[in-house]
Amino acid sequence: MGKLLIYLRHYKKETVLAPLFKMLEACFELFVPLVMARIIDRGIGGGDIGLSLRMGGLLVALGVIGLVCSVTAQYFAAKAAVGFSTEMKHALFGHLQELSYTEIDTLGTSTMITRMTSDANQVQNGVNMVLRLFLRSPFIVFGAMVMAFTIDVKAALIFVVTIPLLSVVVFGIMMLTMPLYRKVQNGLDSVLRATRENLTGARVIRAFNKEEEEIEAFERKNDALAHMQLFVGKLSALTNPVTYVIVNAATMILLYTGAVRVDEGSITQGEVVALVNYMSQILIELVKLANLIITITKALACANRIQTVFEISPSMVWAQDTPDAAQVRQGGDAARPYAVVFDHVGLTYAGAGAEALTDIDFAVKRGETVGIIGGTGSGKTSLVNLIPRFYDATAGRLEIDGRDVREYAREELREKVRVVPQKAVLFQGTIRENLCWGKNDATDEELWQALETAQAREFVEQKPGRLDFGITQAGKNLSGGQRQRLTIARALVGKPEILILDDSASALDYATDASLRQAIHNMSGDMTVFIVSQRTASIRYADRIIVLDDGQAADIGTHEELLARCSVYQEIYYSQYPKTEGGAAG
Repeated sequence: MGKLLIYLRHYKKETVLAPLFKMLEACFELFVPLVMARIIDRGIGGGDIGLSLRMGGLLVALGVIGLVCSVTAQYFAAKAAVGFSTEMKHALFGHLQELSYTEIDTLGTSTMITRMTSDANQVQNGVNMVLRLFLRSPFIVFGAMVMAFTIDVKAALIFVVTIPLLSVVVFGIMMLTMPLYRKVQNGLDSVLRATRENLTGARVIRAFNKEEEEIEAFERKNDALAHMQLFVGKLSALTNPVTYVIVNAATMILLYTGAVRVDEGSITQGEVVALVNYMSQILIELVKLANLIITITKALACANRIQTVFEISPSMVWAQDTPDAAQVRQGGDAARPYAVVFDHVGLTYAGAGAEALTDIDFAVKRGETVGIIGGTGSGKTSLVNLIPRFYDATAGRLEIDGRDVREYAREELREKVRVVPQKAVLFQGTIRENLCWGKNDATDEELWQALETAQAREFVEQKPGRLDFGITQAGKNLSGGQRQRLTIARALVGKPEILILDDSASALDYATDASLRQAIHNMSGDMTVFIVSQRTASIRYADRIIVLDDGQAADIGTHEELLARCSVYQEIYYSQYPKTEGGAAG
């Protein structure tokens, strides 16, 4: 938690003024029992109506001033807490964006969402409560004890015994509940993960008639979380009744002692009432303190969980000072004819027992089109994910334009390499806004050109508003093929030097797929294209085809060469075309 307090640095004034005004409110509150004692002893007991009215006016004034101080303190506390939470969330989101795919895979989406929402809100509430009550409650507790000593030392000794006893109860329960609240938040992660899986996979669940099984699995996780919360809640709920018992017992002893002291003439009736009021103030403030401790316990548990995310260091370090991209490209064709070079590259995912890619060794010239094919799990996506540096190779060396991919700045590499992933992802907004991710200042002409190349122009022109047609979240108001074509157009807008199509035409028919590949081939410039596909028809006209088998390059060559000598490629090809037609086609 201490490391997160750096996000309060812009709210130093508020963090001082909030508790200061609460302390002022507490000071005025401590004077109230003394005023009441004066009214009882001199105003009512002495029959001095004028004094009673003046003291009554003073009570009203103390109440108004205390209210003003309380509202002011609440304003500053809320401003500091909300500002702190805002900066922390910005920093956390920025940190998550800096993490590589390796760390994101390890953390999991549900965990990151919980940290950004539930945990962050709990910490915000904790900061707010601390600024308001953390100094005020102890101040009133010990202030009331000091004021009791000014009235009568013997009666005040009851306070000396009561306060430590209450502290043991409050802090003892806190020590028991703090680790349990951490388990509760972990249970919340599990429930959120199950919820996310059920929502994103709703169609699959219904298709396989697994609704009842998923409901039962969710109920088990939810019940486990509920039981854990109930157990922690019961422990926390002990705080109030135990403190009430202790304080009420102390009040009874105080009344008995006060009555004896009044009979002895040592103190007055008004002073006994003042002592009881101080005991009541202690009770109220300790109940507040107990609730504050519960809130702080939750906040600390959540803050530690957030801090663990901040402590995860990105496994990738990006270069900062790099040559200008234009200078890198200038004269590059002659000096560095290869756009991409895999030099005995291997990849092992974090926590994996074996390599996903082993000894991948090939070079691609500028302007070449390279097809990548293989069975499920053969490493096709893993291979192309190394080019934009979504993952770092764990063995060998990967070069782009003659430079190690690790030497590129993030922005430079992202401008050079554009990826169209397997899953078409669009964001809520217009078609124009989604396409401009590829180039922020793209003109309408550039957007339409990209759409035409991606075979998307026809259906976009039919949409109301055309480029300004609104896309819902995840592009749910578009078909699968339309989403894929828009994601391809988005990558083409920036006219990258290297384009990676990672099985991104799977929802397109063969004719549209062929037109798309022909349009990309006819684009001006010497763009290098990687096409990952399960269809041999999509890659058969590539300059070279890389056949992957269990993370290794089984063979590299043209369609005709591979069909003649590569058994893995033959198996894939003849599974899609009858062998009698294969001879003619091949």
